[in-house]
Amino acid sequence: MPKTMNEICTIGYENATLQGVITALKEAGVALLVDIRDAPVSRKPGFSKRTFGATLESEGIRYLHLKALGTPKPGRDAAKRGDRETFHAIYQKQFESADARAAFADLLTIASAERACLLCYEQDHARCHRDIVADAMAARGFSVRHLTSLPAWMTGEGA
Repeated sequence: MPKTMNEICTIGYENATLQGVITALKEAGVALLVDIRDAPVSRKPGFSKRTFGATLESEGIRYLHLKALGTPKPGRDAAKRGDRETFHAIYQKQFESADARAAFADLLTIASAERACLLCYEQDHARCHRDIVADAMAARGFSVRHLTSLPAWMTGEGA
């Protein structure tokens, strides 16, 4: 699928399978998966950085981890507690850091050149910091496309 000018995709892997995420990325024509988890490890098989990156590469999708755009642990803890206000305050401070500003500038350049997709855990983008990053990109002229992948129970794969 040809890249729509200045479009960024997002996807979460909660309740999804590795193959479900790969299928969604391929159907959207994603060339580069940008992992914006602070800690790119997962208890879900296949979603930890090294394994996930290698699997994506074998499927023709490049992998890039931008740690500086991740949510620090106190923000993740606040999100788990359902404390959205604290989560947003912590992430906003992170997003305004020099490292995050540099990573965001890189992301803007990358996403202007090829179809890229932001990845984090939460299935619902509205409950995830990737929505904040995507909104910042939208403010700079990008259209945002939130992808979904089929859950394990629909694909017959284990969760």
